[in-house]
Amino acid sequence: MKKKKTFYSELAYVCGLLFLALGTAMMEKADYGVSMVVAPAYLLYLRISSVYPFFTFGMAEYLFQLLLLIMMCVFLRRFKLSYLFSFCTALAYGFLLDASMSMVAAMPLQQKVLLYTIGLLCSAIGVALMFRTYISPEVYELFVKEISLAKQRDMSRVKTCYDIASCLLAITMSFAFFGMGRFEGIKAGTLICALVNGTLIGLAGSVLDTLFVFTRFDKGEQNA
Repeated sequence: MKKKKTFYSELAYVCGLLFLALGTAMMEKADYGVSMVVAPAYLLYLRISSVYPFFTFGMAEYLFQLLLLIMMCVFLRRFKLSYLFSFCTALAYGFLLDASMSMVAAMPLQQKVLLYTIGLLCSAIGVALMFRTYISPEVYELFVKEISLAKQRDMSRVKTCYDIASCLLAITMSFAFFGMGRFEGIKAGTLICALVNGTLIGLAGSVLDTLFVFTRFDKGEQNA
């Protein structure tokens, strides 16, 4: 049996955030609709930035995730100190997202389908990496992980259900902010993402587990 390569969890954390931020920025640039996970935060960004131009997509992200964290604690009826570190991760992601938005803004739009597809794949890989680190993930991933464990449900299925619910929330917000029949940030690409993202994350995770063994840096290499 071929020995797997070691992938340190700390590196998985950094790579996961980078993939997530870049994937989100690329999907936003393609203009086929952002991921349903970030769609509610994106709607907040569009609405608030129209009045306060300094308000960024990254700011909307970590503020929305703070609200989601509070809701999760109420639903589970418990609080852990590690949950606060998830908000710290959300802050880091927000800063990386704003940086990625600036970088992607210079990209040409001739290949919008390719840009969207790469963004979708990057997002799925990012989530799969975040699931394989002991460091607190974003609140989005923490929510899915904690609910899956509490209710003893398959994580990929819980992820798909969460994505669809998030998409419906974003549609409601779009109508409330911009009027009935007007879809902002929610397009065909959003619906496609809602249906396939959970499966893509599961596949990405399977490939990662086939190639690597994830371990903490302070524990050194382990045999597969």
